[in-house]
Amino acid sequence: MPIRLLTSDVSSQIAAGEVVERPASVVKELTENALDAGAKNIYISIVDAGRGLIEVADDGHGIPADELELAAARHATSKLVQSEDLFHIQTLGFRGEALASIGSVSQMTITSRVASANEGARLKVDGGISGKVEKVGAPVGTVLRVENLFYNVPARLKFLKTDVTERRAIDALVTRYALAYPNVRFKVIDGNQPTLQTAGDGDRRAILAALYGVEVAKQMLEVMDAGDGLSLTGFISPTSLTRSNRKEITFFVNGRWVQEFSLTTALLQAYHTLLMVGRYPLTTLFLEIAPEDVDVNVHPTKAEVRFRSQDKIFSFVQRASRKALLAYTPVASVSPQLWGGSRPASTENREVGIDWSIGHDEDYQSKVESQKSETNGESSTFDLRPLTTNLQPTTFSAVPLLRLIGQIGSTYIVAEGPDGLYLVDQHAAHERVLFEKLMAQHDKKSIPSQTLLSPEVVTLPPQSAKALTAQLPFLNHFGFEVEEFGTNTFQVRAMPALFAGGDPSFALRALVEDFEEDETPLQAEVEAKLAARVCKRLAVKGGQTLTSEEQRALLNDLEACASPRTCPHGRPTMIHLSVDNLEKQFGRKGPR
Repeated sequence: MPIRLLTSDVSSQIAAGEVVERPASVVKELTENALDAGAKNIYISIVDAGRGLIEVADDGHGIPADELELAAARHATSKLVQSEDLFHIQTLGFRGEALASIGSVSQMTITSRVASANEGARLKVDGGISGKVEKVGAPVGTVLRVENLFYNVPARLKFLKTDVTERRAIDALVTRYALAYPNVRFKVIDGNQPTLQTAGDGDRRAILAALYGVEVAKQMLEVMDAGDGLSLTGFISPTSLTRSNRKEITFFVNGRWVQEFSLTTALLQAYHTLLMVGRYPLTTLFLEIAPEDVDVNVHPTKAEVRFRSQDKIFSFVQRASRKALLAYTPVASVSPQLWGGSRPASTENREVGIDWSIGHDEDYQSKVESQKSETNGESSTFDLRPLTTNLQPTTFSAVPLLRLIGQIGSTYIVAEGPDGLYLVDQHAAHERVLFEKLMAQHDKKSIPSQTLLSPEVVTLPPQSAKALTAQLPFLNHFGFEVEEFGTNTFQVRAMPALFAGGDPSFALRALVEDFEEDETPLQAEVEAKLAARVCKRLAVKGGQTLTSEEQRALLNDLEACASPRTCPHGRPTMIHLSVDNLEKQFGRKGPR
C-alpha cells in the first residue's frame, strides 16, 4: 500500500486512544484541568457509568470566549511556551491534548466564563468537529459536558468493562484527588445519588473518615518528613490494617497522581518483616520535589514519571515511612510465660467471643443454654462441634486421631499421631473448619443467622459501596442482614451464627476488598470462593495464644473435616514428620 497522510479525524481518534482509555480517563483529565484553573469547588456528575454523560463543573478562572475554540484544538495549551518549560512543569496538564481527544470521541459541550466578562460562552464539539461559539449566561468557571462517549468508535465502546467496574474506577480516581487536594470541595453524583462529598476544609483525616469510616481514619499513621530538597507527607496504615492487594497504595508527586513502581517498592520495603505475605498497607503519600528533578512527560496519560535521582528518592521514601511506622507501632514482646512456667487460665490475646471449649463436652446443650442466659438469650460463641454432614469426596486423605503436645510461637500446634509428628498452622486449620461448616449449612439451605445485640455501622469507600449495594439480597441468603444506612454506609443487623462473636464490620469488608477490577462483584462469584473469603478473615490469626482446650478443640474439628490437609485457598494446614523420617534424620535408620 502507498504511504499517505492520515486524515485529521483518524489521527485524532488514534491520539484519543492514548489519552481516553475509559470514562475514568475523561474524569481525570477534566478534574486536573479544573484544579489547574484554581477551582475551589468541583462538581462531577455521571450517568450510565460515564458512557451516557460525564459533567465536570468548577469555579476556576474560566476560559475567555475568544479562546474557547482554540482550547478544543489539538496541541493548544496555556501552560507551556517553549521546550525548556517541559523540565519545569508545575501544572497537572501541559500536553494540550485532553479536550481535543475527548471531543473527537464524544459529543462535548464547553461552557465557560471569566470574572472580567459579563456573560459566558459555549462551544459544542461533535466527534471532533467544532461548532460556533455562542454567548450564554453562566457563572464564573467552566462546565464541561461529555455525552455519548465513544459513540463514533463502537469498537472502543465494546471493550469497556461492566458498569460496576467503570463506576469503581471513577470513584477510586476522585477519591485520590479529594485526598490530594483537601482544600477543594469535591462532590460526585452518580445518577441521582451522591457517592462522595468533601468539606474542602483542608482536613485530610476527615476525608479518610468519610471514605473508610472513623475507626479506620483513627488508626492511620501520619507521615511528615523533609530534607535535602524533598518532602513527604500523608498517611500509612499500621501493620494491623492491611488489604490483600496494592490498589490502595496511592502516591502523588507534586500534586500529580502517579503509578511509579519504585515508590511502591520503597514503601513495601519500609514494612519489610512487619506484614504477612500477600498483605499490603493502605497508603496515601504526597511527595514534593523540585520540578526539574522529575520528568512527567513520559506517557500521554501523565501517570508515569522518571526521577533524576532514583536511589535518593527510594531511600527517602523508605526511611520516612519506616520512621513513622516504628514511631507509632510499639515493638511486640513475648511473655516469658510462653517459654516456661505455668500459663494463666485466660490470655489477653484471645479473640473476643470465641469459646473453643464448647462442642466437646457431653453436656453441650446445658453449656450453651447457660451461656445464652448470660447474654440475654443470644449465644456469643462459635459452634465448633465436629461436622457430621457428608461433604463432596476429596482426593486429600483424612488425618488420624492426634494427641496434643503444645503450641509453638503462638502460631503452630504440635501434635502426635500414630505415624509421627504433625505441625498444624492454626489459622489455616481454623479457615478449613469454618469453611466446611458454612458450606455444609449452605448445601442444606439452612444458614442460621444471629441478630446482633447492637447493629454495627460500616463505612466503605465509594467504589466498594457500589459493589455491595446491588448485592444485598445475596448477602441475606448467606446469613447476613445488611441494609443501607446513608451514603457509602451500611448497617449490619445480623450475621451467620457460625461467626457469632466475630467482628461484623471486618466480615463485611472482607466481602468486597478482594474484588479484581474486571470481576462482577458477588453475583458471578463462586459461592465457595465467597465463603472462603469470609472464613479467612474471621479465622484465628497466627500469633494468637490459645489455651490447651482451644488447641485440642481445633484438632478435633480438623480431624472431622473432609479435606483437612489444606485451607480453602489451597495452603497446607499441616506438615507431617513421619517416625521413619525422624529416625533417618537422627541416624537411627540407615544413611541420611
